Amino acid sequence: MNHCVHLPALLREYLFPSGCASCGRMLLDSEEAWYGLCRDCMPGFVIDREARCALCGRPLISEQGRCLSCRERTYHFDRVMTLFPYTGAYRTLLRAYKFGKHRALGNFFQEKLIQGLSLFPASLLRNPVWIPVPPRPGKIKQTGWDQIEYLARLLERTSPQEGSLPLYRCLKRLPSQSQKELSGENRKTNLLGRIRCTKKVPREVVLFDDVFTTGSTMDACAAALKGGGAEQVYGVCLFYD
Repeated sequence: MNHCVHLPALLREYLFPSGCASCGRMLLDSEEAWYGLCRDCMPGFVIDREARCALCGRPLISEQGRCLSCRERTYHFDRVMTLFPYTGAYRTLLRAYKFGKHRALGNFFQEKLIQGLSLFPASLLRNPVWIPVPPRPGKIKQTGWDQIEYLARLLERTSPQEGSLPLYRCLKRLPSQSQKELSGENRKTNLLGRIRCTKKVPREVVLFDDVFTTGSTMDACAAALKGGGAEQVYGVCLFYD
């Protein structure tokens, strides 16, 4: 790791301390400041390599192939990998990033997205590009930030040598209700037809988002992409609920 690259993060932490996003302890070196996590907490957030559902990517408990919920649903995406449970310390981490704007965590999360690619069978990903799930209309103007767009900018600066993919923006979200305000059933229909392609669609893509709950957001994006010409639509979500 090139610590010189991370020195500005340490200076920022010194001038405007945020502390560890998990435990609150002071961040003491450039690596801790870069990731927004102390060395004691970082090892607690490792992607589990256990068996996963072949569709939604959640860990399988007693099932084989697909989890029970995915046996009862069909999606437009081909396969998604979901990395961490949205509970306990994991929930604290995402809330610090998403609502507390703990931006250093973006460096941590963008690395986890890249690591999530390794969960797919090597035969699946041939020549894909990253595509971010688009924000609600006006969100960035109203709040000055969107947690997925921020990750997209970080991924744009990550080279293929670091394991990342090219980034491509081609989706737009039309006005609709916030998914988090709706019940599970209403989430399934809220975004149908509300995601549009704004330009030519690559043949193979990997969507990315923060939380996979019912899968409806990823599904609506995948439907738009396949309608626009995509042949394979995969996805990586940081958390599953």
